[in-house]
Amino acid sequence: MSSADRERFWQQQIGDWQASGLSGIAYCKQHSLTYHRFVYWRKKLTDSGHYPNETSTVTGFARVAPVSGVAATDGLTVSLPGGVSITGLHAGNIELLGAVLRQL
Repeated sequence: MSSADRERFWQQQIGDWQASGLSGIAYCKQHSLTYHRFVYWRKKLTDSGHYPNETSTVTGFARVAPVSGVAATDGLTVSLPGGVSITGLHAGNIELLGAVLRQL
């Protein structure tokens, strides 16, 4: 397989993975791909401008940032993708967050 063929193959795989909604590891297992090669090509193709909307690697961690205009006494606010926010969480009702997230 030529290097151009390899690049086309991985462009297709990365595009299919993005559309799949799966984690990288799950996609690789499902398609019998070697995960470290997948990560290499994802980074290579992202850095070369093939996937300009791909700005960060999915790590399994959530980004945490302070929300302006919210007082510290208002409790914890969790913002989910799609604009959903859960506000007013505190030590007395934090179990509620776990129950809500398990339902998503």
